[in-house]
This record gives sequence, structure tokens and C-alpha cells, in this order.
Amino acid sequence: MAGNHESSDTPNDPRGCGFRSRTTVEAMLALIDSTTRPVDAELISGNSALGRVLAESVISQVNIPSFDRAAMDGFALKAEETFGADLYTPAQFTLIGRSRPGTGYNGQVSAGQAVAIATGAPIPPGANCVVPVEFTEVKDTLLFVRSSVTPGRHVGKTGEDVWKGSPVMDQGRVLRPQEIGLLAGLGIQKIKVLKKPGIAVIATGDEIRSDNERDHDSQYKINNMNSPMLSALICRDGGEPIQIGPLADDPAILASTLHELSACNDIHGIMINGGSSAGPEDHAPGVIANLGRLLAHGVALRPASPTGFGLVGGKPVLLTPGNPVSCLCAYDFFGRLIVRKLAGLSSTSPYPVIRRKLAHKLSSSLGRVDYVRVQIINETNEIEVIATSGASILSGTTRATGFLIVPADLEGYPAETLVNVHCYDTFQMPSIELP
Repeated sequence: MAGNHESSDTPNDPRGCGFRSRTTVEAMLALIDSTTRPVDAELISGNSALGRVLAESVISQVNIPSFDRAAMDGFALKAEETFGADLYTPAQFTLIGRSRPGTGYNGQVSAGQAVAIATGAPIPPGANCVVPVEFTEVKDTLLFVRSSVTPGRHVGKTGEDVWKGSPVMDQGRVLRPQEIGLLAGLGIQKIKVLKKPGIAVIATGDEIRSDNERDHDSQYKINNMNSPMLSALICRDGGEPIQIGPLADDPAILASTLHELSACNDIHGIMINGGSSAGPEDHAPGVIANLGRLLAHGVALRPASPTGFGLVGGKPVLLTPGNPVSCLCAYDFFGRLIVRKLAGLSSTSPYPVIRRKLAHKLSSSLGRVDYVRVQIINETNEIEVIATSGASILSGTTRATGFLIVPADLEGYPAETLVNVHCYDTFQMPSIELP
């Protein structure tokens, strides 16, 4: 995390410390979008495909249902023979058997005959409707029907759910529980989905305490908050994180690690946390430039101006700032897009959006996008800013309802402005909604 100068961003310095110019947020997103492609496919069990992305469209090879079946309990017979039947002049039939789910009735229904049938059981040959039990009366082997029924009534037709040869799911569909159930109904046991992208999360910085260091052995070091946070975000967006480090502030060590990761088939993207700014210990930008291509370094975004992006071995590499809030902001804007593109998911934000009024004026600077943490005031249902600075204060995000985004072409919002709040989760959303 060495050399992070995020806290030096001031309202009067839209460029940010250490950067002569900065890439716009829109340009950075376009770079990521144009250089990041979905990963390869794999064949997995349908039972384990929840949340996965279809790599190819699914065409049904069967009808669902595969036979005409009863939609309710009753009696299967010829509908035409019930025409004119009512409470006083019932139609009369002879019961010749029963049709039950999984077995059916082994025979033909002829004129004047009926078969008792249960919901889901196959309609016997010759019958074309089901008369519900409540419109009938049984005496020994005689059935009296006291209502007329039309052909096809209460019959689930062959293929009425899915017709053989019809497209069922398109490529790119994210599989939910209902899709898993339908795949099972189609008899599909293996399904081709995109692999979950492996994302290496590299922590850098001599100030980061390693797992085997005790507090009293390294009292001037800090615990690694960012790698677990990034890993959780990557999991949320469909990736599989692999935590590496912390690495020392040594360009040779970082270069060796990046070279190895770029050649690994199970790694599809890399995120480096720390060492991304413009100080003497910020080696990551130069290492990426030497090993591959550094496409952008420095973004017109607060609090994440030291963010960078490049390619090593054709794989996307995101440089995230060491300050925790800056790191979260960089991921919310750019890391999320990388992971979701690799996973074949849409770039839609996972954060639900609500509309709320600002309790107080919010100032910003032209030329940069501001990521502002806010919370709801329960008494008024308005929102207030938690902090517009202090990129190392991660606890502010745990108190926040979410964040709002101030575009680069605005100098903020006056009080009472109705703004979009991107909620970190749905549990903090109050029940009262504004029109």
C-alpha cells in the first residue's frame, strides 16, 4: 500500500497529487470493455450450475409434458357425451378402471365408458377431457356426470410447457433455481457454462502485516483489510479470488509474481492493491509497463485517483489504491466490470438504487467524478454525507446506506436535491419510499 497519496486530493485540485493528467472515468471503462473478454467454457453437472452463465443456447430435445395428462382429480371420458348433462339429467358412464401417476390405464376408453384419474396421470386413449370429482356421483360401477365438459378441458397437453425443438434458454443466461429445475425436466444432466474467472488479488507494501507476524513483532504494521474485501466483491460478481502476498515493496518481486500469474491458465485477471500512485515506492505501474501495456494510470475520480489499468500476457490487470475506501471505490467502478465481463455477466450494478433528498448542500469539483458515502436520516428519510474525504476510514462504509455519484460536469448538489443512492445492501433500506 506504499505511496498512496489519495488523501492529498483536495476540492481545489481536480488533477490529484502526482498526476499531470488523469483518464476520465468513461475512458477507463471503455478501455476495460474493449480489452476484456469472457473466459472459456466447461461442462458441469446441472445440479451445481446455480448462478453460472450458459455458454451455449439450450434447445429442447423432448416435450414437457411428454404425454397428455390430467390437470386435476376426476374422471377421463369422451367430452361429447356430456353435452346437455345437468343436475337433473346427468350423463351416465360405466367405470372401467383407474389411471394413476406413473402407471396410467392399460386400455381404451370407448363410448359410454370412463376411467377414474388422478392429477398428473396420463389421459387414456379414447378420452379427451377430465370431469372434476365435484360434478359427478358414483354408484357401484356407474358414474353420473351432472355438468357438460368441452373437449380438452382439464387436460395438460403434450408439449404445453416445452415443445420439442424449441429454444429454451439463450446463451449468456444466468442460471437461477427455476432454470436448474427446467434443465432437470429436460433430462439434461450436464450443461456447458462459462468458467468462473480466477482473479489474483496481490497485496503489496512493507507496512502490511503477514499472517505469521504477531502484533508485538510488527507494531508499526497494519492488517490487510483490502484483500479480503476485494475477494468478497469478486465472489459476489462471479469470480474466484486467489489472495497473494503481502509482497515487499520490491519491483523485482512484483515483476516475478506478475510474470508467473500471467502464464497461469487458471488466472484470468489480476488486481494489485497498493503501490499504484506516483511515489518512490509505487512500483506497480512501471512493472506493468515493462511486462505488458499500461493503458491508463490516474483517473479523474475521488477517492480513487491512483487507479490504473493495463494488460500483462493479455490478461487485465487493475491497480487499486491502498487506502481502503479508495480501493472499494476503484472496484465499484472498474474491478466489478472486469470480473463481470470475464464471467460473461452483464455490467449492471449489483447495488439497488433508491431516490432520496439531500439534507444539506453537497460541494464537488468540476473535472472529476465524486464517490460520496451517505446515510439515511431516519427522522426525515433524507440523506446526509458521512465523509467526503478520509479515504482510509473504511468503517464509514459500514455505517453508510450507500453512495451517490457526482458527475464530473457538476459542482455538487444543493440541499433538497433528489438524488440516486446506490445501496450497499437491501437490509438498510427503510420502508418509507418517496414518490
